[in-house]
Amino acid sequence: MTEKVVIIGGGAAGPKTAAKLRRENPDIKIDLYTQEDIISYSACGLPYYIENIIQSPETLIMRTPADFQKQNIDIHLKQKCIKINTDDKTVQIEDLISGNKYEVSYNTLVIATGAIPDLPNISNRNLKNIYTLRTIQDGINIKNKMQTSKNAVILGGGYISIELMEAFVQNNLNVTLIEKNSQILKMFDEDFAQMVTDYIIGRNPGQVTILTNEEVVAFSGNEEKEVTKVITSSGKEINADIVVLATGVRPNTDFLQGSDIKLGINNSIKVDKTLKTSKQGIYAVGDCTDNYNLITNRYTWVPMGSTANKEGRCAAINISGGSCFFDGILNSTITKYFNLTISIIGISYREAQELGFQPEFAIVTKRDKAGYMPNTGTMTLKLIADKNTQTILGIQGIGEGDVNQRINTVIPAILGKTKLESFMNLDLPYSPPYSPAIDPVLNAAQIIYHKING
Repeated sequence: MTEKVVIIGGGAAGPKTAAKLRRENPDIKIDLYTQEDIISYSACGLPYYIENIIQSPETLIMRTPADFQKQNIDIHLKQKCIKINTDDKTVQIEDLISGNKYEVSYNTLVIATGAIPDLPNISNRNLKNIYTLRTIQDGINIKNKMQTSKNAVILGGGYISIELMEAFVQNNLNVTLIEKNSQILKMFDEDFAQMVTDYIIGRNPGQVTILTNEEVVAFSGNEEKEVTKVITSSGKEINADIVVLATGVRPNTDFLQGSDIKLGINNSIKVDKTLKTSKQGIYAVGDCTDNYNLITNRYTWVPMGSTANKEGRCAAINISGGSCFFDGILNSTITKYFNLTISIIGISYREAQELGFQPEFAIVTKRDKAGYMPNTGTMTLKLIADKNTQTILGIQGIGEGDVNQRINTVIPAILGKTKLESFMNLDLPYSPPYSPAIDPVLNAAQIIYHKING
């Protein structure tokens, strides 16, 4: 009998698993079920479609059901998983078009249901023109409304909010970002989050407002039930033609409540390094799973498209009888606001203190090329290391220079637990068009080393 693999979820991890599985095994039967009407698309590209950098939403679609069919992979759209029976090895599916429910059997199951918006409980949240941004249709709806709007309000201060703010500013909207915490970008230390805030406000004075320590308590609308105002806990009333709830996401695992598949952080699915769950024959990949942090040696939950793709590939290899281990993550993230690159890898100074490390840090502001070269850009780096082990715990970088290159340099040092003394003497390539004689990231390492060792 031909082995049957059933995959639940059509975002990034599910289709990646299916495609790699087919390359590994041409004979296995593969069925993928998704509650959406599109599969294999880049949700990370949606803010750039809204901004109009990307002209067509179809550009964000990596593969269509027809593409998968050519590989003998069956795609089932608008089909939602509502229950898994691990004893019988069946999945209960609801057809979202007809409403009919039916069961599908499997030999191996892959759960790749991703994440869903974690919505705040706000009065009148169901008014028109209040959106979340998770699917291509969400992006289309926001872009269409943006073109007839003057005032936009964004709830939440994460990466998606920053990217949406740029999109709205580029399209001449007045934008207010509201964050309930004391800073935007809560994964960063306060000093760096403030630098980003100052840059955003300074670049578009009068057009952009950022409110922190402020919580939205209600929306107000007109007779057509369209949102017109956002009301905060301090009594502010902010005009709004369009509102986006970018308040975070949570694992899409509600259908697993009460099952014998173990859940972990934020109800994400617990998996081992081979992406196996607690039940034999069931794997989980992508934003619905927990992650092992290679610095803290603790499990966490960090939904990222890059992680989802790597996990999907690894699970497919293991299902096919191969050997693949996904060791964990470093919380590597990056985004931009116009010309400002914003990136962090590892843990912040604040988090290092909370976790019991003995952290030391250095902040360096420097040009990314030799000072006499044209087209140089300035960057500010914050390197964090542990006093006891003298190894690097993380780095934060912002600036209009080549921040990404410096951030990436630190990754192998963290993974290899490279000592500061060795790292600060790395033989990085030097030429005036590419770097100062001593690279900024090495300057930061030198400063920390001397602060620790006197």
